[in-house]
Amino acid sequence: MKTCLVVDDSKVIRKVARHILEALGFRVTEAGDGCEALDRCRTDTPDVVLLDWNMPVMNGIDFLRALGDAGLASRPKVVFCTTENGTAYIRAAIEAGADEYVMKPFDRETLESKLQIVGVA
Repeated sequence: MKTCLVVDDSKVIRKVARHILEALGFRVTEAGDGCEALDRCRTDTPDVVLLDWNMPVMNGIDFLRALGDAGLASRPKVVFCTTENGTAYIRAAIEAGADEYVMKPFDRETLESKLQIVGVA
């Protein structure tokens, strides 16, 4: 079973994402910020991370940079999931290591297509 770590400071977004991902056959874990997510990746690296941009403690971009420096045996795919839609934001996310980008609000079809693009669905 594929695994996904949903990283978002919003419980509502985590719940919606969990519902969609579990329906797609994923085992889901959650984190409320990038620091917590990095700890989870070091303990049990998921196949994919669904990552919010704006979070307290450690934001999504800082998490991506730290993930790249973490020395994990295998790096998870990362799908940025945010309300930030400017070209500069998308470019910054990709340059920091994101594999794909999806806008909030998202639905099952959109999320599933992004997961297929990164090769985990």
